[in-house]
Amino acid sequence: MDPLASPAAPPLVVRPPDAARAYRQAGGDAGAAVDGTDFGSVLNRAVEGVASGAASAEAQSMQAIAGGGDITAVVTAVNKAELALQTTVAIRDRVVQAYQDIMKMPI
Repeated sequence: MDPLASPAAPPLVVRPPDAARAYRQAGGDAGAAVDGTDFGSVLNRAVEGVASGAASAEAQSMQAIAGGGDITAVVTAVNKAELALQTTVAIRDRVVQAYQDIMKMPI
């Protein structure tokens, strides 16, 4: 055995009740829906953020077409909106694929 090698760490065993308790202590308990941090609320805020980013990019584009605004800011806003939309589509595709995989599972 190599004298410089560190001894192997013992495996960490986490039981479901311990994990649930740690999750609640971290602020992710079942009462999360009360303060608006449930999954649906998070998803809704994310979609609203994408929509507001697209609206901002459109407004800056219209301002640039009218002869005002900074072209760099317009390109940056449009690129951010495009990236947010691509991310949203990729997440949607993965959620749909996960749903389809679950539906294919035998009961």
